[in-house]
Amino acid sequence: MKPLPTMGWREWVGLPDLGVEAIKVKVDTGAASSSLHAFALKRFTSGSKEMVGFEIHPDQRTRRGAVMAVAEVVDERPVRNPGGRREIRPVIRTRVTWASFTWVTEINLTRRDEMGFRMLLGRKSLARRFLVDPGRSFLAEEWS
Repeated sequence: MKPLPTMGWREWVGLPDLGVEAIKVKVDTGAASSSLHAFALKRFTSGSKEMVGFEIHPDQRTRRGAVMAVAEVVDERPVRNPGGRREIRPVIRTRVTWASFTWVTEINLTRRDEMGFRMLLGRKSLARRFLVDPGRSFLAEEWS
């Protein structure tokens, strides 16, 4: 059996379907789901699909370089925010790229202005794909 690639606790990933070339993520095995900082959410219907338009700030600690994106809403789920309050968040399905790997995962959309990372990559996205070394960071070059 081929060994699973190892990610560090923080990595750079791409979200090609959303027009994001690179965003720094916290690889968070303590979080079940993945979360993305999204703002100016506008829901609409296209045919029979529920859609959401939103903006993303891919760079930490700045509001410059906002990327506009559109995705299908595949679900709405309750998620506990860092303060322990339950929120209902829209969930999208999109491709994620890291090193030479590409996979599809579900990501919930929320405001993460005050958080250190604009995106969390949760354990459902990592399971059976990657190992995580919490003592290392930015390991993509080892797997490219």
